[in-house]
Amino acid sequence: MTANSGVTHVPAGESPGAVVGPHYKWIALSNTTLGVLMATINQSIVLIALPDIFRGIALNPLSPGNTSYLLWMFMGFLVVSAVLVVSFGRLGDMFGRVRMYNMGFAIFTVGSLFLTVTWQHGTAAAMWLILWRIVQGIGGAFLFANSTAILTDAFPATQRGTALGINSIAAIAGSFIGLLLGGLLAPVNWHLVFLVSAPVGLFGTVWAYFMLHDIGIRKHARMDWWGNILFAAGLIAILVGITYGLLPYGGHPMGWTNPWVLTAIFGGVAALVLFGYVETKVPEPLFRLSLFRIRAFVFGNIANMMLALGRGGMQFMLIIWLQGIWLPLHGYSFAQTPLWAGIYLLPLTLGFLISAPTSGVLSDRFGAKAFTVGGALLTALSFVLLLFLPVDFPYWVFALIVALNGFGSGLFTSPNRAEMMNAVPADQRGAAGGMIATGMNTAFVLSIGIFFTLMVAGLSSKLPTALSGGLIAQGIPASAAHALSHLPPIGVLFAAFLGYNPMKQLLGPLLAHLPAGHAAYVAGREFFPNLITAPFHDGLGVAFAFAIAANVIAAIASLLTGPRPRSEPAAESLGAELAATAGEGAFEPSELVAPGPDTDDPTDAPGPRGNGQSPAATKSAWTDPG
Repeated sequence: MTANSGVTHVPAGESPGAVVGPHYKWIALSNTTLGVLMATINQSIVLIALPDIFRGIALNPLSPGNTSYLLWMFMGFLVVSAVLVVSFGRLGDMFGRVRMYNMGFAIFTVGSLFLTVTWQHGTAAAMWLILWRIVQGIGGAFLFANSTAILTDAFPATQRGTALGINSIAAIAGSFIGLLLGGLLAPVNWHLVFLVSAPVGLFGTVWAYFMLHDIGIRKHARMDWWGNILFAAGLIAILVGITYGLLPYGGHPMGWTNPWVLTAIFGGVAALVLFGYVETKVPEPLFRLSLFRIRAFVFGNIANMMLALGRGGMQFMLIIWLQGIWLPLHGYSFAQTPLWAGIYLLPLTLGFLISAPTSGVLSDRFGAKAFTVGGALLTALSFVLLLFLPVDFPYWVFALIVALNGFGSGLFTSPNRAEMMNAVPADQRGAAGGMIATGMNTAFVLSIGIFFTLMVAGLSSKLPTALSGGLIAQGIPASAAHALSHLPPIGVLFAAFLGYNPMKQLLGPLLAHLPAGHAAYVAGREFFPNLITAPFHDGLGVAFAFAIAANVIAAIASLLTGPRPRSEPAAESLGAELAATAGEGAFEPSELVAPGPDTDDPTDAPGPRGNGQSPAATKSAWTDPG
């Protein structure tokens, strides 16, 4: 940008003849923030709206054979994004980040429109919804993969912190707003859940097309087709296997003995092993495996994935805890519990928002290790406290503990990403960011499978006896009570998660044969929560013990990342800012891509220095034996 003209000329080879003014950076910020906000709202809005959606399409998701539709309604978006985000970030580096971002906005909008006009019922409607949710996930992957890079290109280094911080906070806020919007709109008309993003997406698509410009440096390269195919096939197979592993099979409460599930998981692992071999042979690999020779990068990734493993399924457990037990015991009807569960989990988000914006700045001054180790240990401590919390807890104690959990996660996240991003060569930060995001996305989905599996394992030992005894005491025939008590526990968990009354779902016509007083009590707000309290607490103990172990491993890995780099110029804080934006949405982190030039003029300095680090600093980070 010249001092006299007040405009920025786009470099040759990018958008010939295009000129952006001094206010372009704020246009880029507002549009990308809108895109990220829209995508993260849609990640969580469906979770709260699922009961109304399934009632609207006249399909009982808890009936045998229908549970897979329930799983794919909220897992499809996550699985697709986890698989595609790294490839779409690479496409942005090659063909233009704005072009790929615009495509994502358009795809997301089309998906929202087709979801809104759903007219079918039953299984046909469920398949239609799942298909277009996957399309939304594709659009969201484009948005997440390129929004950070667009902001990095548009803002000078001295203002990137503000821009990326706003973008990051919008992503976090979107997850919470989605829970509230889903609870408010779905009871009115479930189509509104999808319609709400259609006009926003249409406006954002047109606005982005006419107002955003590719002003960053493109890196032309050959697409690693074999790497993309093997990576996508392997990761999809593993994540799909995990998803179906949650369903009952052959008399077992879960499907981990299902030959199809085992084939998918082991076949996916084999494909990823082959992918690793291919990546060492192609000239422009999708993943730069050489980065794993860097100590800070490899141990930072282990820590990051361990924290994601301990955190990903936690939200589902807390929602089930609130919706299935605590809220009904405190006077809320099962139909009201989805919305109020979102409200009562607000301290979790607030804890993160308090610590995340400041931890990156402080770690630049004092080093990352105290924050990464301390954040992981604080998160582990919060799980220890949850482990000893009674199922019917005083809310203020619960609020403080989940706030501590969010605070610890926020304390860890920014310095962890900064430490990894600052340790890699400047010209490979795009690849590094994609690898970090993909690992975290995958760990998040894997965590859901692990938490549900451990919870069901805990429930299976005590729930049948408790359920059978409780039903017989209320007049249910012993044969019927015994049969009901051996139904898969996952159905009970899903019923609580959806805000259904589990007893009404399990007993159905049997309620009509009970005395009126007994029927009212069994189907009321207290019978099921009191019945499940002890078995549920045992299941929570197993799941939270796993989370504690994962966070302790994260703390140990953070200790092993090595000493602080010897040379840290002022511009190095970009790593922390990129880290903060790398994603703390409720169900899916966004991706980092290669940033643009680190000068006041985003078009001024092509070459390796465009990644926000001087050559000297790059050499120091690469060669430091620590």
